[in-house]
Amino acid sequence: MRDPVLRTEKLNKRFGGLTAVDQLTFELSGEILVMLVLGGIFFIGSLIIRLAFPDGAVADYGPPALAIVLAVAFMVLGRDPASESSPPARLP
Repeated sequence: MRDPVLRTEKLNKRFGGLTAVDQLTFELSGEILVMLVLGGIFFIGSLIIRLAFPDGAVADYGPPALAIVLAVAFMVLGRDPASESSPPARLP
């Protein structure tokens, strides 16, 4: 018996390439990767803060401050590469 995944791939190639879901997945893959990496950094950073400073202001305000810094990093790193270039020229 043939694998249905291979059949779907053949249909996609035969009838016009990737489906809309596949195209959306490829477009969002960069943002998802950045989000996973920054989430891991938050997890490890929060763990270090909790172990190094069990009491006090650092334990209270450290994780939210780290989250704000990582949110700004996500906004900078997760931008669409097309938005960095100049806008397309208008045709007369």
